[in-house]
Amino acid sequence: RPANGGWSAMQTMHHLILSEEGSLQYAHKKMNAPAHEIGKAGLASLWRSAMIWVYLTSPLKFKAPKGVGTEFLPETATFAETAARWRAVRAGWRSFFEQLPPDYANRTVYKHPFAGRLDWHGVIRFFSIHQKRHLKQMRKAI
Repeated sequence: RPANGGWSAMQTMHHLILSEEGSLQYAHKKMNAPAHEIGKAGLASLWRSAMIWVYLTSPLKFKAPKGVGTEFLPETATFAETAARWRAVRAGWRSFFEQLPPDYANRTVYKHPFAGRLDWHGVIRFFSIHQKRHLKQMRKAI
């Protein structure tokens, strides 16, 4: 851990993994709803995605959402175990998108804890921006 407290680089990686795992579980759960009951993507979801960019690229620190914070992060973990877990969650997302029914392709199935409902492009942008934000944190911890 960094001398000033905070998460180690490995804990930060686990935070990212937990975020993506929880998001995938949520997406699977929401796919049980009929497509017509889920909002269509549009300007609102694009706006929410932009808000995530502002939120995650700002220099301000934010408390991690419930389920992905300090209490869920391991004190120690090997890089091999962590990388295998991350590859598994990414494989889960790949499989999810490969099997996504066409009726759900333009829907806002995913709900971000801060910004609200996003389309699938917004989900991918969130993961990318989230990872970049925490990459800085990992470099600082190292």
